[in-house]
Amino acid sequence: MALVLLLGLFGWKIAFLYIVSGLVIVILSGIVIGKLNMEKLLKEFVFEKGAAQELVFEMTWKDRVEYAKTYTLEILQKVWPYILLGVGLGAWIHGYVPADLIARYAGGDKWYAVPLATIIGIPLYSNAAGVIPLVSALTEKGVSMGTTLSFMMAVTALSLPEFMILKTVMKTKLILIFASVAGVGIIFTGYLFNFILHRSETEEVR
Repeated sequence: MALVLLLGLFGWKIAFLYIVSGLVIVILSGIVIGKLNMEKLLKEFVFEKGAAQELVFEMTWKDRVEYAKTYTLEILQKVWPYILLGVGLGAWIHGYVPADLIARYAGGDKWYAVPLATIIGIPLYSNAAGVIPLVSALTEKGVSMGTTLSFMMAVTALSLPEFMILKTVMKTKLILIFASVAGVGIIFTGYLFNFILHRSETEEVR
């Protein structure tokens, strides 16, 4: 959905660069975190069902349905307060943070615009489709595309409410490592977008 919306609003070049950069960040983040062997930083209850899951293939369909129902309810009991709090917090901030605030401090060609836009996006919570109208508004107010997409990626991948939900299964250290790796990738992508698009505009002027 995000790809279709970006394609309609900004053209195939922006949509293509967004998809490629997003995939690169996801793959590299997974490789880096996987190499660090971070399994020990997951909460203990994540592994409690490991042995039981091996027995699933020996169960009848009725037993499997009952097992899935029980397991799902156990997970929901652990995470539902964090989900409600995280989504509620994100929705409140998303509704009260005006686009003008972001454009004022992260607009133009300021060197710190990309990391600042990334940081501003962290407290918000939305999916890619939900944040695209804000992305369109920011570009209309003069915020560069790389800066705007860094903000968009931060909202969808580094949101504080999302971290609050992940806290139910991850220890704080793992969340910080994930945020750092993904954050560096997002900031790098923002600068790369600005460089590529600025160079393309310069060549068109010539």
